[in-house]
Amino acid sequence: MNEKNWITEYVDKNLGFTLKIKEMLLDEQTPYQHIQVAETERYGRILILDGVFQTSVKEEWTYHEMITNIPMMAHPNPERILIIGGGDGGAAREILRHETVKQLDICEIDKRVVEVSQKYFPTISKEINEKNGKLKMHIGDGIAFVKEIENFYDLIIIDCSDPIGPGEGLFTRNFYKDAKKALRKNGIIVQQTESPIVQQKTVHEVYKAMTDVFTNVNVFLAYVPIYPECLHSFMAASDDIDIRNAKITRKHPTPMKYYNEEIQKSAFVLPEFIKEAIYKGKYTF
Repeated sequence: MNEKNWITEYVDKNLGFTLKIKEMLLDEQTPYQHIQVAETERYGRILILDGVFQTSVKEEWTYHEMITNIPMMAHPNPERILIIGGGDGGAAREILRHETVKQLDICEIDKRVVEVSQKYFPTISKEINEKNGKLKMHIGDGIAFVKEIENFYDLIIIDCSDPIGPGEGLFTRNFYKDAKKALRKNGIIVQQTESPIVQQKTVHEVYKAMTDVFTNVNVFLAYVPIYPECLHSFMAASDDIDIRNAKITRKHPTPMKYYNEEIQKSAFVLPEFIKEAIYKGKYTF
């Protein structure tokens, strides 16, 4: 195997996910992270941050539809939304399909993620490229941004990278307390929370941190092909809404490729070994 034609994300010293590439289109170091864009044989163009696969043109909807539509549909009338991270624009695109939305703020720490996505991933970054009037981009630290807000947002989406580097502080109790303060009544936060198979300890620790701050914390799952072991977890938290059992009062945007009404419920059904890991800290892997 010619190593120049392959790229690997190493989950740990024993596990990696390797893709064959046609061409490396971009390879640069920003003040915050190492950014790469590669053209792959299987998933088309892919964005890589600090060696971690983030999104690709052929399967990005698996992640973006789930991190947005599950909480959006659980909320009775989501008007003001904040995305922390999400500089690729995929979550923003899905949020802005909902007619209830009046304001969408994105706070991305690394402006190069936004610029690179606009250039190399225009279908994902569609709403940013088209300068949707409901959307405002803030380049800066999401942790500092949230500290200044009180009783304002209906939904905060933490669409960040792994809990290392720029994303590390977004997985802490202190941040969740600030995010809670920034929500108004019926407010929800949702966060990508890593693989419930190969990152079980991380998922358990995030669950403990969220349950220390919020009354209702629910875990849901989605299959994301370029993420470790394909199975990915998300957590949705609120003091006022039981997201798992929320009554859905309106139709979701169409068409969808992953999300549907049945998945709104079934995504919260967890295998027993994942329950053991998340709720009790008993790890299978």
